[in-house]
Amino acid sequence: MHRRSFMGYLGGIGMLASTGASGTESEQRRVFTLENYYLKNGTQMARIQDYIAKAELPALRRVHTGPKIVLEALVASHMPQVAVILGFRSMEELGSVRSKVAADGELVKACEAWEDHPEQPYEHYSTSLLEATDYCPEVRNDTEPRSTSRIFELRVYHSPTWRQLRALHERFAGPEIQIFHRAGVHPILYSSTAFGQNMPNLTYLIPFEDLAAREKAWNAFAADPEWVKVRKESIDKYGQISSVIQIALYRSAAYSPIR
Repeated sequence: MHRRSFMGYLGGIGMLASTGASGTESEQRRVFTLENYYLKNGTQMARIQDYIAKAELPALRRVHTGPKIVLEALVASHMPQVAVILGFRSMEELGSVRSKVAADGELVKACEAWEDHPEQPYEHYSTSLLEATDYCPEVRNDTEPRSTSRIFELRVYHSPTWRQLRALHERFAGPEIQIFHRAGVHPILYSSTAFGQNMPNLTYLIPFEDLAAREKAWNAFAADPEWVKVRKESIDKYGQISSVIQIALYRSAAYSPIR
């Protein structure tokens, strides 16, 4: 059994309820896993890069066509760090892929080799199960290789209550995304954590060409007069619907299917 596979934590989790998203089930990825590997300086980064690029991603490609993102932290609460995000149509597909990967002999051998080292493969890791929102776009692997890696910003907005989280989703699904796009902020994933830490929350992922593009976009967003109005109306109606905001910056790995 490949204990280090991307979803070894699942156990007996059942099928998530449908979110009613647009598009057919065959098109939409509704479930995402987010794994964060917390490393220390030394051999761990090079070894996990080698393992993911040469063993885990090839094993996944043999059984799964869904989106795959591998990110390496630039600014995060723990450094160094690698994050892996995978998308599935449903919990059933996730379970099926997990079973096939666990039976992949080449991957099992690669995992054993990864662990057979004087230094452990990582300090620890965490896994979260994310459910895509109704307004989440379809996440797809790059159709053509990118010449350079992009910056990816992962934002987690913690709400005090589930009621306030629903209000946060309503604001995003309504005017906020339109303001985002006007400012140059184009998230590729909007989700809520179904199983994991810091619940309830809205977790979303935004690519930028570089750090300068990120700064320009967020400055434009903050200065947008409609955003100032929308934010005030939201607070007046629901209170502070996001009590804690966590932000981490990553660069996509050179071997990531979404770069």
